[in-house]
Amino acid sequence: MSNKLYRVELTRLARKDLKKLRHHLDKALDAINLLEADPFAGHRLERTIRDCRSLEFNLKGSGAYRAVYFIREDKTICLVFLIHAHENVYAEAERRLKGARTQLDEL
Repeated sequence: MSNKLYRVELTRLARKDLKKLRHHLDKALDAINLLEADPFAGHRLERTIRDCRSLEFNLKGSGAYRAVYFIREDKTICLVFLIHAHENVYAEAERRLKGARTQLDEL
């Protein structure tokens, strides 16, 4: 765990994902904001999305969710590019990967 605080950024699509969780928005943001202090809280992913990490959290009444993100250590930024129910989250992460990498390079 790092002593530095990281800035958590969300892509446009991740912000749309959050809007869909309007009834659980505060809980989802609380979980995602944990990345400010501990960007390595999520587990490292494999295969084509091996540069990414996935933070697991539960939303009461809605089940298990994941926030998929990149860490840019040189700028102390976490870029969250997907917030999704656990089911099919990694397939969706693969679809969004290219756009997220482009945005990460621009930060």
